[in-house]
Amino acid sequence: MAITLKAMTYFTTAVRLGNIAQAAETLHIAPSAVATAIDQVEAEFDLTLVTRQRSRGIQANASGRLVARKLERLLEDYRTTLAEGADLKHALSGALRIGYYAPIAPAFLPPILASFLPDDADVTLHLEECDNDSAQAGLLDGTYDVILFVSEGARPAVSFDVLAEAPAYCLVPEGHRFARQDRVTMAELAREPLVVLNRPVAAAYYQRLYESHAQGAKIVAYASSTEMVRSLVGAGHGCAILNMQPQTRVTYSGAGVVGVPIADPLPPLTLSIGYDRTRPRRLVAHFVEKCRAHFAEEGAHRCLVIGD
Repeated sequence: MAITLKAMTYFTTAVRLGNIAQAAETLHIAPSAVATAIDQVEAEFDLTLVTRQRSRGIQANASGRLVARKLERLLEDYRTTLAEGADLKHALSGALRIGYYAPIAPAFLPPILASFLPDDADVTLHLEECDNDSAQAGLLDGTYDVILFVSEGARPAVSFDVLAEAPAYCLVPEGHRFARQDRVTMAELAREPLVVLNRPVAAAYYQRLYESHAQGAKIVAYASSTEMVRSLVGAGHGCAILNMQPQTRVTYSGAGVVGVPIADPLPPLTLSIGYDRTRPRRLVAHFVEKCRAHFAEEGAHRCLVIGD
């Protein structure tokens, strides 16, 4: 049978004090519990480690002193690990690993990160863009401390808070006639060439929108990044449907684009933040709180296209 932490503590205390009764008094337990612990340690090593003397005095032999020193080091390592774990739980320090399936995360993550950390915080950030499924898998296997992802179809084991429900909008070149309208219908959009964001989750979502509301639409390009979609639209290749927008109307290619609300009642995509809600580290809980505050205040209005 393995030696328990309790038996290690009782044994090392008795060896250090050289007396079972004194060890029992120090530990606030019965002397018989100390004697039993000594018996357990000796049985585990199959060695005689102490010599029992009258009046409950004990004397460790050479093997007993060696075992006691090793057990003391194990107990010290255990106590240190517990202390470091407590520090990790409550400190605003350490590594924060964020996985995100949010194409415009660069638009809102940097200001959130700047606001949630004090200037002297000893924190290392690890940010990784990934697909929606990899983000959830990474949260569950410990790769990420927190994830930003689309929570439609979220895994049952993933706990999350909703940050924003992002309605679909129409993206057009700034000189397009739709750019002068207050809103556009899916019927109007179906008559335009379309550029489609072809990423996991998003691709299936947009496919459902086109099949339900824009049958017969001509798709001229598929692109796997939001910025490529924006650049293709800006260059006049067609219009697109997206759900979140960056803080600028200028694309990587320098062309301008405009987001126009869609009049039809379309299902949104939900941006959520996933994390361990049962026992979050203070650093994680603080980051989650700042994300919620950002989107509750001005963040959602800056990243979403919402009609009047």
